[in-house]
Amino acid sequence: MDSLKALFVKPDPNAQMRKCNALIRSNIRKLDRDITQVKQAELKTKNLIIAADRRAQRNPSQARQAQREVREFAKELIRARRTTARLVTSKAQLSSVQMQVNEAFAVRKIEGSIRASVAVMKDVNTLIKLPQLAGTMRELSEELMKAGVIEEMVSENLPVDDMLEDEEEEAEGEVDKVLGEILKGRMEKAGTTPSVPLPAQPQEQPAQLEEEEEDQEAMMDQMRNRLEALRS
Repeated sequence: MDSLKALFVKPDPNAQMRKCNALIRSNIRKLDRDITQVKQAELKTKNLIIAADRRAQRNPSQARQAQREVREFAKELIRARRTTARLVTSKAQLSSVQMQVNEAFAVRKIEGSIRASVAVMKDVNTLIKLPQLAGTMRELSEELMKAGVIEEMVSENLPVDDMLEDEEEEAEGEVDKVLGEILKGRMEKAGTTPSVPLPAQPQEQPAQLEEEEEDQEAMMDQMRNRLEALRS
């Protein structure tokens, strides 16, 4: 009965607009949670860089290993920042879609018809490619097609946003820049090297060092998995 009714009764434009806005708000909240999560990963990675640098200074025998870790952590930080930038851009695109959808429904009230928007179609097509939004964005695209805001989407005919393509491996210069940004402040706070030698720091026990390295590696694995879940 409902299916027969749907064939002869036009959908309520206000109900369509409410449903579209509800889906967009749901996606924006999801992006906000993801941005917060990646920002936390960035902060943890910064702390790991500082901790590894301190260990290199405190224990010269561990300096080479610690410096390798520092550069690996810097690469993870670069990836996290790229992910954050992509999520922030996606949130801006969603807000733009919401504004244009509301404008389209407002025009419909005045003119009695609605015009398909190429801009909205392009943004929706881009956002569907985000794994964390794919399901609800497909549902949104179906609602927008029913309302006439967008036409049937053909992904291969629409341009793919450059920032969604796989990023190249982090350049060494970019890693150096990040390390300079994070460690420079520590060096400035420390000031010049004192002329009187500092008392020797007690050597850390091998078991303790090994435990610290395992904890850091476990933390990095956890953050990598979170970032991969957001990217893939």
